[in-house]
Amino acid sequence: MTDYLTVDGGTIAYEVTGEGPLVVLAHGMGDSRDAYRFVAPLLAASGYRVAAVDLRGCGESSAHWPSFTRTDIAGDLLAVIRHLGGPAVLVGHSISGGSATIAAAQAPDLISAIVELAPFTRGQAMKLGDLRVASYRKGALRLAGTMLGSLSSWRSYLDLAYPGRKPADWTVRLAEIDTMLREPGRMAALRTMMKSTPADAGAQLGNVRCPALIIEGSLDPDWVDPRAEGEAIVTAMPAGLARLEVVEGSGHYPHVQYPDEVVSLMLAFLHANARTSSEP
Repeated sequence: MTDYLTVDGGTIAYEVTGEGPLVVLAHGMGDSRDAYRFVAPLLAASGYRVAAVDLRGCGESSAHWPSFTRTDIAGDLLAVIRHLGGPAVLVGHSISGGSATIAAAQAPDLISAIVELAPFTRGQAMKLGDLRVASYRKGALRLAGTMLGSLSSWRSYLDLAYPGRKPADWTVRLAEIDTMLREPGRMAALRTMMKSTPADAGAQLGNVRCPALIIEGSLDPDWVDPRAEGEAIVTAMPAGLARLEVVEGSGHYPHVQYPDEVVSLMLAFLHANARTSSEP
Protein backbone atom coordinates (compact mmCIF):
# COMPACT_ATOMS: atom_id res chain seq x y z
CA MET A 1 0.00 0.00 0.00
CA THR A 2 1.28 3.43 -0.91
CA ASP A 3 1.60 6.07 1.81
CA TYR A 4 2.32 9.74 1.26
CA LEU A 5 4.28 12.34 3.20
CA THR A 6 3.91 16.04 2.49
CA VAL A 7 7.21 17.92 2.61
CA ASP A 8 8.22 21.40 1.55
CA GLY A 9 7.54 21.56 -2.19
CA GLY A 10 5.49 18.42 -2.77
CA THR A 11 4.51 14.92 -1.69
CA ILE A 12 6.75 11.88 -1.30
CA ALA A 13 5.29 8.41 -1.87
CA TYR A 14 6.59 5.35 -0.04
CA GLU A 15 5.62 1.81 0.90
CA VAL A 16 6.47 -0.03 4.12
CA THR A 17 6.71 -3.79 4.57
CA GLY A 18 7.99 -5.99 7.38
CA GLU A 19 8.81 -5.42 11.04
CA GLY A 20 12.11 -4.69 12.78
CA PRO A 21 14.90 -2.14 12.46
CA LEU A 22 14.16 0.43 9.76
CA VAL A 23 15.81 0.22 6.34
CA VAL A 24 14.97 2.94 3.81
CA LEU A 25 15.50 2.21 0.10
CA ALA A 26 16.01 5.06 -2.38
CA HIS A 27 16.28 4.41 -6.13
CA GLY A 28 18.11 6.15 -8.96
CA MET A 29 16.93 8.75 -11.46
CA GLY A 30 14.32 7.86 -14.05
CA ASP A 31 13.07 4.97 -11.92
CA SER A 32 10.74 4.28 -9.00
CA ARG A 33 10.67 2.29 -5.79
CA ASP A 34 9.89 -0.77 -7.93
CA ALA A 35 13.65 -0.87 -8.57
CA TYR A 36 13.75 -2.69 -5.20
CA ARG A 37 10.97 -5.16 -6.09
CA PHE A 38 13.36 -8.09 -5.61
CA VAL A 39 15.32 -6.68 -2.66
CA ALA A 40 12.56 -5.35 -0.39
CA PRO A 41 10.75 -8.69 0.16
CA LEU A 42 14.02 -10.43 1.00
CA LEU A 43 14.94 -7.78 3.57
CA ALA A 44 11.46 -7.81 5.11
CA ALA A 45 11.55 -11.62 5.36
CA SER A 46 14.88 -11.30 7.15
CA GLY A 47 13.42 -9.20 9.98
CA TYR A 48 13.57 -5.59 8.83
CA ARG A 49 10.97 -2.85 8.43
CA VAL A 50 11.58 -1.77 4.85
CA ALA A 51 10.46 1.58 3.45
CA ALA A 52 10.86 1.86 -0.33
CA VAL A 53 10.61 5.51 -1.37
CA ASP A 54 9.78 7.19 -4.68
CA LEU A 55 12.20 10.10 -5.16
CA ARG A 56 10.80 13.54 -5.87
CA GLY A 57 9.74 13.64 -9.51
CA CYS A 58 9.49 9.85 -9.75
CA GLY A 59 6.98 7.05 -9.29
CA GLU A 60 3.95 8.22 -7.32
CA SER A 61 5.68 11.22 -5.74
CA SER A 62 4.87 14.71 -7.00
CA ALA A 63 6.33 15.39 -10.44
CA HIS A 64 6.99 19.12 -10.18
CA TRP A 65 9.57 20.47 -7.70
CA PRO A 66 11.68 23.63 -7.52
CA SER A 67 14.93 21.63 -7.77
CA PHE A 68 16.28 18.09 -7.79
CA THR A 69 19.70 18.14 -6.13
CA ARG A 70 21.16 15.37 -4.01
CA THR A 71 20.75 17.67 -1.02
CA ASP A 72 17.05 18.08 -1.84
CA ILE A 73 16.63 14.30 -2.07
CA ALA A 74 18.51 13.82 1.21
CA GLY A 75 16.07 16.20 2.90
CA ASP A 76 13.10 14.20 1.60
CA LEU A 77 14.60 10.92 2.80
CA LEU A 78 15.36 12.34 6.25
CA ALA A 79 11.76 13.58 6.46
CA VAL A 80 10.51 10.05 5.75
CA ILE A 81 12.86 8.61 8.38
CA ARG A 82 11.69 11.13 10.99
CA HIS A 83 8.08 10.36 10.14
CA LEU A 84 8.59 6.60 10.43
CA GLY A 85 10.71 6.86 13.58
CA GLY A 86 14.41 6.45 12.95
CA PRO A 87 17.20 5.71 13.11
CA ALA A 88 17.47 3.92 9.78
CA VAL A 89 19.98 2.29 7.53
CA LEU A 90 19.69 4.33 4.35
CA VAL A 91 20.25 2.57 1.03
CA GLY A 92 20.75 4.79 -2.01
CA HIS A 93 21.34 3.95 -5.65
CA SER A 94 23.14 6.21 -8.14
CA ILE A 95 21.99 9.81 -7.49
CA SER A 96 20.48 8.82 -4.14
CA GLY A 97 23.76 7.19 -3.16
CA GLY A 98 25.08 10.74 -3.05
CA SER A 99 21.99 11.73 -1.07
CA ALA A 100 22.73 8.98 1.46
CA THR A 101 26.17 10.53 2.03
CA ILE A 102 24.60 13.94 2.65
CA ALA A 103 21.88 12.58 4.94
CA ALA A 104 24.42 10.68 7.03
CA ALA A 105 26.59 13.78 7.42
CA GLN A 106 23.68 16.10 8.19
CA ALA A 107 21.68 13.92 10.58
CA PRO A 108 23.90 11.31 12.30
CA ASP A 109 21.19 10.77 14.92
CA LEU A 110 18.81 9.49 12.21
CA ILE A 111 21.22 7.42 10.11
CA SER A 112 22.85 4.38 11.72
CA ALA A 113 24.58 3.24 8.52
CA ILE A 114 24.47 3.75 4.75
CA VAL A 115 24.62 1.45 1.74
CA GLU A 116 25.49 3.07 -1.58
CA LEU A 117 24.78 1.14 -4.78
CA ALA A 118 26.72 2.36 -7.83
CA PRO A 119 26.67 5.84 -6.28
CA PHE A 120 27.27 9.17 -7.96
CA THR A 121 28.84 10.71 -4.88
CA ARG A 122 31.92 12.48 -6.25
CA GLY A 123 32.51 15.09 -8.90
CA GLN A 124 33.22 13.55 -12.30
CA ALA A 125 35.75 14.83 -14.84
CA MET A 126 35.78 13.09 -18.21
CA LYS A 127 39.20 12.63 -19.80
CA LEU A 128 39.65 12.30 -23.54
CA GLY A 129 41.18 8.85 -23.13
CA ASP A 130 38.08 7.66 -21.26
CA LEU A 131 36.17 7.54 -24.52
CA ARG A 132 38.38 4.72 -25.71
CA VAL A 133 36.47 2.44 -23.31
CA ALA A 134 33.54 1.29 -25.47
CA SER A 135 30.94 0.77 -22.73
CA TYR A 136 31.70 4.15 -21.15
CA ARG A 137 31.59 5.92 -24.52
CA LYS A 138 28.28 4.29 -25.47
CA GLY A 139 26.77 5.10 -22.07
CA ALA A 140 27.87 8.73 -22.25
CA LEU A 141 26.35 9.15 -25.73
CA ARG A 142 23.04 7.60 -24.69
CA LEU A 143 22.86 9.74 -21.56
CA ALA A 144 23.61 12.81 -23.68
CA GLY A 145 20.64 11.91 -25.87
CA THR A 146 18.47 11.56 -22.77
CA MET A 147 19.52 15.02 -21.59
CA LEU A 148 18.20 16.32 -24.90
CA GLY A 149 14.81 14.77 -24.11
CA SER A 150 15.02 11.46 -25.97
CA LEU A 151 13.12 8.70 -24.19
CA SER A 152 14.48 6.16 -26.66
CA SER A 153 18.02 7.15 -25.62
CA TRP A 154 17.13 6.40 -22.01
CA ARG A 155 15.77 2.98 -22.96
CA SER A 156 18.95 2.36 -24.94
CA TYR A 157 21.05 3.42 -21.94
CA LEU A 158 19.15 1.01 -19.69
CA ASP A 159 19.85 -1.85 -22.07
CA LEU A 160 23.56 -1.05 -21.77
CA ALA A 161 23.38 -0.55 -17.99
CA TYR A 162 22.03 -4.10 -17.58
CA PRO A 163 24.81 -6.02 -19.37
CA GLY A 164 24.25 -9.73 -19.83
CA ARG A 165 21.62 -10.81 -17.34
CA LYS A 166 18.25 -9.07 -17.58
CA PRO A 167 15.54 -9.52 -14.93
CA ALA A 168 12.73 -11.91 -15.85
CA ASP A 169 10.25 -9.02 -16.02
CA TRP A 170 12.53 -6.85 -18.18
CA THR A 171 10.03 -6.12 -20.97
CA VAL A 172 7.23 -5.32 -18.54
CA ARG A 173 9.49 -3.13 -16.42
CA LEU A 174 10.72 -1.15 -19.42
CA ALA A 175 7.10 -0.49 -20.40
CA GLU A 176 6.33 0.73 -16.85
CA ILE A 177 9.29 3.11 -16.90
CA ASP A 178 8.27 4.35 -20.35
CA THR A 179 4.73 5.04 -19.11
CA MET A 180 6.00 6.86 -16.03
CA LEU A 181 8.36 9.09 -18.01
CA ARG A 182 5.55 10.07 -20.38
CA GLU A 183 3.58 11.54 -17.47
CA PRO A 184 3.75 15.35 -17.31
CA GLY A 185 6.91 16.55 -15.59
CA ARG A 186 8.61 13.15 -15.20
CA MET A 187 11.03 13.43 -18.12
CA ALA A 188 11.86 16.99 -17.10
CA ALA A 189 12.68 15.72 -13.61
CA LEU A 190 15.00 13.08 -15.05
CA ARG A 191 16.79 15.60 -17.23
CA THR A 192 17.21 18.04 -14.33
CA MET A 193 18.63 15.29 -12.11
CA MET A 194 21.08 14.37 -14.85
CA LYS A 195 22.32 17.96 -14.96
CA SER A 196 22.81 18.18 -11.19
CA THR A 197 26.36 18.01 -9.88
CA PRO A 198 27.43 15.53 -7.18
CA ALA A 199 29.67 18.21 -5.67
CA ASP A 200 27.31 18.64 -2.70
CA ALA A 201 27.67 14.94 -1.88
CA GLY A 202 31.41 14.90 -2.46
CA ALA A 203 31.85 17.77 -0.03
CA GLN A 204 30.20 15.66 2.70
CA LEU A 205 32.15 12.43 2.29
CA GLY A 206 34.64 13.40 4.97
CA ASN A 207 31.81 14.27 7.37
CA VAL A 208 30.19 10.83 7.41
CA ARG A 209 30.44 9.25 10.86
CA CYS A 210 28.52 5.99 10.40
CA PRO A 211 29.53 2.70 8.76
CA ALA A 212 29.18 2.64 4.98
CA LEU A 213 28.99 -0.18 2.45
CA ILE A 214 29.74 0.73 -1.15
CA ILE A 215 28.61 -1.76 -3.81
CA GLU A 216 29.71 -1.41 -7.42
CA GLY A 217 29.00 -3.49 -10.51
CA SER A 218 32.14 -4.66 -12.28
CA LEU A 219 30.64 -3.83 -15.71
CA ASP A 220 28.99 -0.52 -14.84
CA PRO A 221 29.22 1.64 -17.99
CA ASP A 222 28.96 4.86 -16.01
CA TRP A 223 32.63 4.62 -15.07
CA VAL A 224 35.77 3.67 -16.92
CA ASP A 225 36.82 1.69 -13.83
CA PRO A 226 33.94 1.01 -11.39
CA ARG A 227 36.23 -0.54 -8.77
CA ALA A 228 38.48 2.52 -8.79
CA GLU A 229 35.43 4.76 -8.35
CA GLY A 230 34.29 2.73 -5.34
CA GLU A 231 37.77 2.78 -3.85
CA ALA A 232 37.92 6.55 -4.24
CA ILE A 233 34.65 6.92 -2.31
CA VAL A 234 35.93 4.68 0.49
CA THR A 235 39.19 6.65 0.66
CA ALA A 236 37.34 9.98 0.86
CA MET A 237 35.42 8.86 3.96
CA PRO A 238 37.06 8.76 7.40
CA ALA A 239 39.44 5.82 7.73
CA GLY A 240 37.87 2.54 8.73
CA LEU A 241 34.23 3.54 8.18
CA ALA A 242 33.59 2.31 4.66
CA ARG A 243 34.24 -0.83 2.69
CA LEU A 244 33.81 -1.73 -0.96
CA GLU A 245 32.21 -4.79 -2.53
CA VAL A 246 32.11 -5.42 -6.29
CA VAL A 247 29.41 -7.60 -7.87
CA GLU A 248 31.04 -9.33 -10.81
CA GLY A 249 29.12 -9.21 -14.08
CA SER A 250 26.76 -6.48 -12.92
CA GLY A 251 26.20 -3.11 -14.52
CA HIS A 252 24.70 0.01 -12.95
CA TYR A 253 21.82 -1.88 -11.30
CA PRO A 254 23.39 -4.66 -9.19
CA HIS A 255 20.35 -4.84 -6.90
CA VAL A 256 18.12 -5.69 -9.88
CA GLN A 257 20.48 -7.93 -11.84
CA TYR A 258 21.88 -9.81 -8.84
CA PRO A 259 19.46 -9.25 -5.94
CA ASP A 260 20.44 -12.39 -4.02
CA GLU A 261 24.12 -11.43 -4.03
CA VAL A 262 23.40 -7.82 -3.08
CA VAL A 263 21.00 -8.79 -0.29
CA SER A 264 23.57 -11.25 1.07
CA LEU A 265 26.10 -8.42 1.29
CA MET A 266 23.51 -6.10 2.82
CA LEU A 267 22.29 -8.55 5.45
CA ALA A 268 25.75 -9.08 6.90
CA PHE A 269 26.15 -5.31 7.05
CA LEU A 270 22.67 -4.72 8.48
CA HIS A 271 23.15 -7.35 11.17
CA ALA A 272 26.14 -5.40 12.44
CA ASN A 273 24.74 -1.89 12.07
CA ALA A 274 20.91 -1.71 12.00
CA ARG A 275 19.23 -0.72 15.26
CA THR A 276 15.83 0.24 16.57
CA SER A 277 14.90 3.60 18.08
CA SER A 278 15.11 2.11 21.59
CA GLU A 279 18.74 1.06 21.21
CA PRO A 280 21.62 3.41 22.11
